Amino acid sequence: MVIPEELIPLGGMLLALAIVAIVFWHRTRLKELQFHQDLRIREMEHQTKLKQLEIELERAKHEKS
Repeated sequence: MVIPEELIPLGGMLLALAIVAIVFWHRTRLKELQFHQDLRIREMEHQTKLKQLEIELERAKHEKS
């Protein structure tokens, strides 16, 4: 099978475009994963603060009574 000469430059451009798209997708995915990790850490910190506030509230109730 013989490939027409007009398709060779087009194939090269498509290959370069595919590589750029893969690299862009990979970087975007890494940023998304980092964002989700940071969000989860903030959520865990928030839960810890809520538990501490509940403990302080219980202490205050016991001190009043």
